[in-house]
Amino acid sequence: MLPNELSSHFLTWQCRIRQMAMREAEGRPSPGMCPKVLDGEGNVLADRVVILLIRENPLESTDFLKFQVQKHNAPEDVYKKALIYLQSTHYHRAIEFSDEMTALFSPDSALVERLLIEGKCVLEFEQYGQHYSLPCRVRQLEKSESSFQATIWHNRVFNPNLSGEVAILGFQPDWDEAADQRKNRRIA
Repeated sequence: MLPNELSSHFLTWQCRIRQMAMREAEGRPSPGMCPKVLDGEGNVLADRVVILLIRENPLESTDFLKFQVQKHNAPEDVYKKALIYLQSTHYHRAIEFSDEMTALFSPDSALVERLLIEGKCVLEFEQYGQHYSLPCRVRQLEKSESSFQATIWHNRVFNPNLSGEVAILGFQPDWDEAADQRKNRRIA
């Protein structure tokens, strides 16, 4: 599978399992949305990290989620409105999503420190017989970035007590390396 095919296949799969999570599991992350995090030698750094997909242009969805969080006093109202939005057509077109994924952590997380020092990791996604091992570059997002804002407001829908002090990391897959590894596993 070519790198661009792998990227497209992965994002389509991610959108599909996210649609299912929103519609069938009330937004709870499924296993395929929560990869293992490995270092370059294959050591597990985290068994499960919730990863978000961010639209290429997240302004509309971020504004909607931010408005819901700020408008409603009752967390259950925020959750209901946001869930209806995310259940609709939000995940229908994989092509509208960036391949840089994000995750939110506490600012004093030892995992964040290690990932930023190493600058890379491997995310292993698995669900419904699908498996993706994605070598990724890791970076810390700035508060001014649209991906940071999309991540924080998405998380506030599901966790109204979320502190303003968070670390949000971006995970950019190396599709060439992922495709090579996938090909080599099939040959071996």
